[in-house]
Amino acid sequence: MEFSQDIFLNNIAQTTDSPYLLTIDRAEGIYLYSPDGKRYTDLISGIGVSNIGHRHPKVVDAIKKQIDKHLHVMVYGEFIQSTPNLLAQKITSLLPKNLNCCYFVNSGTEANEGALKLAKRYTGRTEIVSFRKSYHGSTHGSMSVSGNEIKKQAFRPLLPDVRFIEFNVMKDIEQITTSTACVIVETVQGDAGVRIPSQAYMKALRAKCNETGALLILDEIQCGMGRTGTLFAFEQFGIVPDILTTAKAFGGGLPIGAFISDRKIMRSLTHDPMLGHITTFGGNPVCCASALATLEVIEEEKLLEQVEAKGKLFERLLKHPQIKEVRRIGLMFAIDFDSAERVNKIVEQAKQRGIITYWFLSHPYSFRIAPPLTITEEQIKESCASILLAIDNA
Repeated sequence: MEFSQDIFLNNIAQTTDSPYLLTIDRAEGIYLYSPDGKRYTDLISGIGVSNIGHRHPKVVDAIKKQIDKHLHVMVYGEFIQSTPNLLAQKITSLLPKNLNCCYFVNSGTEANEGALKLAKRYTGRTEIVSFRKSYHGSTHGSMSVSGNEIKKQAFRPLLPDVRFIEFNVMKDIEQITTSTACVIVETVQGDAGVRIPSQAYMKALRAKCNETGALLILDEIQCGMGRTGTLFAFEQFGIVPDILTTAKAFGGGLPIGAFISDRKIMRSLTHDPMLGHITTFGGNPVCCASALATLEVIEEEKLLEQVEAKGKLFERLLKHPQIKEVRRIGLMFAIDFDSAERVNKIVEQAKQRGIITYWFLSHPYSFRIAPPLTITEEQIKESCASILLAIDNA
């Protein structure tokens, strides 16, 4: 009964009628193992979570040490605790000086919800500008600023006063005005199939926000934490956000997110009304310990320095006449084919060969590759050989 498929399908709420249905007993490094010992190579990092691999020893050790001290002791923001303090000190030391104040939450969508509230509260404005094909989460506010209309239609009414413009289209920036509270944008659009903006566009977007007084929120929940070859992707575009959101890989496998801004902006949530944003489990000490260890692993193992070379190796090896286009930044890939049906067959074939890839919600013509940054050259070669066989046999 421990791994019963019937229990999974009947007693655990489902998100689709056709779940991936792998049975996983344990995980280590870039590999997942089924109860019968079959090994699967995780080329999607649990959808952008396991950037330093599964169960990194330093992370496991940090979690165990924190468990021996205490678990939850108080709602967010009331007690002084060592691990949230150390995590805030560490992450802000790695960021530009205006990103000096962290609000720790439980997930990416909560980070974006908090960021939207913060921008509206600080500016006193109501309009939010977002982008078509964007994805910012599945709670009501985050869904309201996500660009997939098919996913949103059944849940209306959503947040009012949200304007959508085209990503990486310079003329649309003019729709940002002095009525705009904030612009929320993925530095690299993930769910749309790894859409990478130009540096000129991102600088123009930053300038327009400066001109109008709108706050720029960069959502790096998927593209952050080293995925693109810098700790955060915005470092490659010559800009700095007013608010940064992070989650997924931030926790090293445990649930934690954050929205990060300047102290003077963040203080607007403390009054008129007080408790402008609250969370019971945000800043959980065990999750903070895991996140702190994750940042230390990225730094100590010099993982950022390896990302581009590993990405280029994937790109060089993944050559096939059926591939229509490959979009890549760092170790974040979208591999395009001629139909969603073709992609589904390839993903299934890859699974049968022990390789976990996946599709994109808003761009079903692609499958994704986003392996742990710790993947080795030999593991990349083995994975690419299996993917090519999957394409041939799909």
